[in-house]
Amino acid sequence: MDKNMANRMCCDLDIRDYYTKAPVMRVDFCNTTTYGFNSDAVFANRKGAKAIKFESPLEGNIDITFQVHPFKVYSLLNGGQVLTDALLVRRENITASVDGKLTLQHSPIMGSVFVYTEDDFTGQEIQGSVAGNTFTSQTTSDIKSGQIYTVGYLEKKKDGVKRIAFNNRNYSSVYYIQMITTNKDEDGNDVGMRLIAYKCCPKRELEIQFSSDDSPAEITMSFECFQDENENVMDIVKIEDSDSEEVEDIWINFATGTLETYSPTYYIQNGYLLQNEVKEDGY
Repeated sequence: MDKNMANRMCCDLDIRDYYTKAPVMRVDFCNTTTYGFNSDAVFANRKGAKAIKFESPLEGNIDITFQVHPFKVYSLLNGGQVLTDALLVRRENITASVDGKLTLQHSPIMGSVFVYTEDDFTGQEIQGSVAGNTFTSQTTSDIKSGQIYTVGYLEKKKDGVKRIAFNNRNYSSVYYIQMITTNKDEDGNDVGMRLIAYKCCPKRELEIQFSSDDSPAEITMSFECFQDENENVMDIVKIEDSDSEEVEDIWINFATGTLETYSPTYYIQNGYLLQNEVKEDGY
């Protein structure tokens, strides 16, 4: 008997590379997940009335919204590339230790250093030159020992940063996605559900609203879903075998040569796969 079911559980997304099926990301932090498809029809008319229907190809969509999230999630929009350098603006108030010189806290990009008196930032610039992270004024008397100066410059930081670039040189990848959730039937039993999208591309659109007096920032990402080489578009799967266990994903990242996992059962430490301690109460 096919029992009635209902759902009140946001989906987790298991995102795989479309071509290799290698795991890309486990998205388990969404507040809402939307799964759907549409197919507009066109009609041939006879004396102004619809007579013959022609179906258009099926088009699917997945939308996810979240507030709490890892930084890496943005890399879904640029093909998964996360860089380890960034261009940062710096603004420092520096007290001169000797006449005619200032020592900057970071190494600036040549040509980006602008020096002003403390209360005149963006006003009258103090001319000079830079060697390493030391600014030397053109006129020694312009920098007086013991006085404070405001310096603005750019730094090319190459450690301790991660950068996800959005430009016209990189594009989002193609993904295979399974959305995982649990329904509840009329007898109170949990019923595993999978919503499958065979071939998906993230829409290259992003809007983040930052507010100091409203709700935390909420982000929406959307995927367009279309048919694969076998003409599959989307499936909905009901898992009737309640005794079947979820397969925990553990894989090798061939770019780094290391093990990786998003399994709650295991973790990676110093290149070794270790199992999390399970207490007697199961937690």
